[in-house]
Amino acid sequence: MNIKEQVQKMDAIVSQGAIVDAVKEFFADNANTSDYGNGGTKGKTEMIAKMEGFAGAIAKVNGITHHHSIVDGNVSASEFTFDFDMKDSSKIYWHEIIRRIWNDEGKVIQEEYFNAE
Repeated sequence: MNIKEQVQKMDAIVSQGAIVDAVKEFFADNANTSDYGNGGTKGKTEMIAKMEGFAGAIAKVNGITHHHSIVDGNVSASEFTFDFDMKDSSKIYWHEIIRRIWNDEGKVIQEEYFNAE
C-alpha cells in the first residue's frame, strides 16, 4: 500500500472539513488516538463517536488550512490549522501536527496530536 497516497487522500478529506468521513475511511478498527493533554480514544468506533460529537458542535468553519505533510515509511506527519466558531459561542483555533502510524493495508492504527503553536 502506498502510504504517501493514503496520506494525501486523507489530508484532502480533512481539508474539506469531512473529519468524520476521514476517520470512517482511513482508520483501522483497532486504531487508537492520543491528544495533547486531553486523553484519547480506543478503537475506530470510539473515534467516530468523538468526531461526530465534535463536528456537531461546530457552528461555523472559518478555515481549515493544510500546510504540508511528510511521510517516512509507515509514519506520517501533517500540519494543519483549524479555525472554528462553536455552537456554545466559544472559538477553537488549533495549529497542530497530526502524527499517524499506518498498517500494511493503508489504514491508520495510531494518531497523535501535537500543539504546533
